[in-house]
Amino acid sequence: MPRMTAAAAAVEILKREGVSQAFGVPGAAINPFYRELKNVGGINHTLARHVEGASHMAEGYTRTTPGNIGVCIGTSGPAGTDMITGLYSAIADSIPILCITGQAPVAKLHKEDFQAVDIASIAKPVTKAATTVLEAAQVPGVFQQAFYLMRSGRPGPVLIDLPIDVQLTEIEFDPDLYEPLAVHKPAATRKQAEKAIRFLLESERPLIVAGGGIINADASDLLVEFAELTGVPVISTLMGWGVIPDDHELAAGMVGVQTSHPYGNATFLESDFVLGIGNRWANRHTGYNLDAYLGDRKFVHVDIEPTQIGKIFAPDLGIASDAKAALEIFIEVAKELKAEGKLPDFSAWVASHLERKGTLQRRTHFDNIPMKPQRVYEEMNKAFGPETRYVTTIGLSQIAGAQMLHVFKPRHWINCGQAGPLGWTIPAALGVATADPQTPVVALSGDYDFQFMLEELAVGAQHKIPYVHVLVNNAYLGLIRQAQGGLGINFEVNLEFENINAPELGVYGVDHVKVVEGLGCKAIRVTDPNELGAALEEAKKLAAEYSVPVVVEAILERVTNISMSKTVDMSDVTEFEELATEPGHAPTAIRPLTV
Repeated sequence: MPRMTAAAAAVEILKREGVSQAFGVPGAAINPFYRELKNVGGINHTLARHVEGASHMAEGYTRTTPGNIGVCIGTSGPAGTDMITGLYSAIADSIPILCITGQAPVAKLHKEDFQAVDIASIAKPVTKAATTVLEAAQVPGVFQQAFYLMRSGRPGPVLIDLPIDVQLTEIEFDPDLYEPLAVHKPAATRKQAEKAIRFLLESERPLIVAGGGIINADASDLLVEFAELTGVPVISTLMGWGVIPDDHELAAGMVGVQTSHPYGNATFLESDFVLGIGNRWANRHTGYNLDAYLGDRKFVHVDIEPTQIGKIFAPDLGIASDAKAALEIFIEVAKELKAEGKLPDFSAWVASHLERKGTLQRRTHFDNIPMKPQRVYEEMNKAFGPETRYVTTIGLSQIAGAQMLHVFKPRHWINCGQAGPLGWTIPAALGVATADPQTPVVALSGDYDFQFMLEELAVGAQHKIPYVHVLVNNAYLGLIRQAQGGLGINFEVNLEFENINAPELGVYGVDHVKVVEGLGCKAIRVTDPNELGAALEEAKKLAAEYSVPVVVEAILERVTNISMSKTVDMSDVTEFEELATEPGHAPTAIRPLTV
């Protein structure tokens, strides 16, 4: 049997599990692993500027392409604790990433050694498994189990902690004999599918709620096939956005208290049956007023994780199944019913949803200076085509973007959904662009999200990772300011100051252009909305020419309230601007405005 260090065996296993890219920051306690990354070869490595950044790069990498598993690597102590946010983000959104950390020698773990922290215990609540490997011979098995766990059932992250002496110990291991473990995913039965379809047959105004589990299962084509076969409109959740193209006649928009469409909420409130597939009934979708959301509707819930069923409310039928397996059997049953002439005709219901989609539209066209944010998304719709992958995390920029941008393919809206950590966007975009350098990547940030981890732009400059980053700047914590309004305060959310080095900025403070250029990237500042389209086109050219991130900063009016529910009730969304009343108000709406 060949002999090699446990670290070398780990690298060999990574390759055989399909890993070809890692993100990380080396350090003393993980250097033996880095030595084997170099000596064994076969895995590209991107050096991050912050270890949390590496974890978000791994997330972006995973979220981009079916089958990807992002790997992030750090040393002992603070490197692991820095990556906890990435692990939390990953488990919250069912994203498999592998976090590998170095550790003090086994004999020193109880002696408060330098940078020795029980990272496995810290990480357990935000991982599917977190293990400090105490015996070198266990390394192959621990890595094999990690990939099994990440891929089986509800996907999620794993942390493996490697003491330095474990990494250096030689073990017997033959890479040619290694095989990944077979993955387990629950599947709906024929009887369950027939019961679910029976609810559909008994309804008059059915909807499908399509969640991120459909994207994780790489089953978007099946979802569209099932919707077209049955003639049922589809509501996408924020994490499921892209499972059906926005311009498809059965795409009924999004529902919720923030990232929703007026026509989506209105159609949902008219429905009498909802089939949820691969979704969690997250509170930004349902709102806290479940009575309004549930109404008199019947619900079927399909989820890969059995404990998700009934967590928010008890459905009329719950099915524990992988989304792809469920859709396959749903399609089989529906085809048989169609052949027998037993599928209802929902064309009148579809027509009513299309009428709402053509009339209940938000206005985006404003010529104000400083800019209103709505105009930014209108210009983005004009500048960026259906191939674009959007990347964003949280804030008014993300909420408004989800309300006004358009997505046509799965994995083309890459959003940190539940955790929403500020700073996520830049490193995640770098991970996305690394995973698929052929597809245009456009990131979207408010100024505070942008400032949290902007040092990672230097990674894009160093490693030649081009993408366009739209930065909307109002020098405010805009979402928190809007939320504080209900409490009658405006406290510690104002980022304004007069920059002594850039008086031309007025009270907008940070000179993002200088900072971006100092990190080796390109930047364009825009103050006139009529110049924004040209700036976005120039940004695309600069990204292609220099192979670096290019930031387009749009200077916004200081205060804009974005449509959302003040009461966290999806039936009670406040529109702070009048809806569009003529086609010129919403020139890039997904469906021409009907007046």
